Amino acid sequence: MARIVARIVVRIVTHNTSHSPELLGTRATAKHEPQFEIMNKGKLYIVATPIGNLSDFTFRAKNTLEMVDVIACEDTRHASILLNHYAVRKPLLSFHSHSGQTKVDKIIEYLNNGSNAALISDAGTPGISDPGYVLVQEALKNGVTVTPIPGASAVITALCASGLPTDKFLYLGFLPIKKGRQTIFKKIAESEHTVVFYESPHRLKKTLEQLKDYLKPTSKVAVAKELTKIYETFYRGTIFEVIKQIPENVKGEYVVMVLP
Repeated sequence: MARIVARIVVRIVTHNTSHSPELLGTRATAKHEPQFEIMNKGKLYIVATPIGNLSDFTFRAKNTLEMVDVIACEDTRHASILLNHYAVRKPLLSFHSHSGQTKVDKIIEYLNNGSNAALISDAGTPGISDPGYVLVQEALKNGVTVTPIPGASAVITALCASGLPTDKFLYLGFLPIKKGRQTIFKKIAESEHTVVFYESPHRLKKTLEQLKDYLKPTSKVAVAKELTKIYETFYRGTIFEVIKQIPENVKGEYVVMVLP
């Protein structure tokens, strides 16, 4: 009988030692480890939006915008067109190229407090030729998980129908308006791969005229206008042929592709 009691006591003591102050202290400390804190943070979703046709919006993108707590966008009025079309009702926060660090800090504060946020641009994939990369960098510095939700991109959309080689290409974004244009033109002319850049309508013809002085007469060019919209148009040929095709009253948004 004494042996049985002794065994019971030993078992009880052994069981209770798992709740000793030392072990409790270890468990409490674990709650403050970095990986546990990351779990309590919100996520930042980089959501691609249509570049023209509102139907070019994925189910996953729509579901993501419905799930997050706040949506950061370039223009709240422009974003509302898409969101109303898909009946997405979420608080909007403007975030564009002129937004200062205060806006970045505000979004990071949301994320650090456990709220999920989505970043969208006026058209296409955020972070490509827009200030989205600044927010992504800051989110990563703060240990926030950044998740891309893929979709439309003007660069890829234009390239796949350009007729130019797409296995390798150089993307330059928007060309500089004044300083550095000659350097860029030389870089384009020396490239061994297709070069892609964006250009505004009021500078398009001037840019092509300047660019032809750096290219061979046989250099191939493709210019895409109003992608995915009603008046979607491609101009293809040599640099001289394309210049002749471009109308005088240029409107819309353009993607220029060059094979030097």
